[in-house]
Amino acid sequence: MTDAADARRSRQPRKRLHYGEGREALLNAAVRVVARGGLRNLTYRAVAEEAGVTHGLVVHHFGSRDALIEEALAHTIRTSLSTSALEPGTGRVGDFSTGLSEMVTADPGTQAFQYELLLEARRRPELLPQIRALYDQYFDATQRELSRMLPADADRALTRLVFAALDGLVLHQLVLGEPEVTDAALEELRSLLRLLDADGDRTGEARA
Repeated sequence: MTDAADARRSRQPRKRLHYGEGREALLNAAVRVVARGGLRNLTYRAVAEEAGVTHGLVVHHFGSRDALIEEALAHTIRTSLSTSALEPGTGRVGDFSTGLSEMVTADPGTQAFQYELLLEARRRPELLPQIRALYDQYFDATQRELSRMLPADADRALTRLVFAALDGLVLHQLVLGEPEVTDAALEELRSLLRLLDADGDRTGEARA
């Protein structure tokens, strides 16, 4: 039965994709493969099958499995930063991370992919440099927005504390669901951030 199904899939016509479109489709396919079955299942053939193309196209675009992993991770960071409202740029506490629960609901695979690689980095230390470098983008975005919201620039410790809270909420929602719990916890986090605005008389309206 499995052999017959594989044979049918192999006879199905492959998609013909333009360069940019093909690269994006392969990155999204890699994320789905890892989110569904873990990093051990990430192969050229699995990604090609998920994307509906030949595995030679995966090789053409990325050259190596490590390059595919690195670029897929960078892709998920960009996607998360653009959809999470982590850095709205307004300096308003009420705008901070307003899209977090919606992001997890709409695209849980992206978040699962990142957590899979974080855990894999404990077993494969060679992944740590790219994990650190790419997560630094999260920390930097968090620190910039906190510095806009608060009278004093946010330091590294506060940035890590706030981001750890956000990261934990994403993980809990990914596993347990309950986006309303995420939203309620985020509102509590915003209340705590408002308490840090010691210069509220001067900037309270702008930071509301």
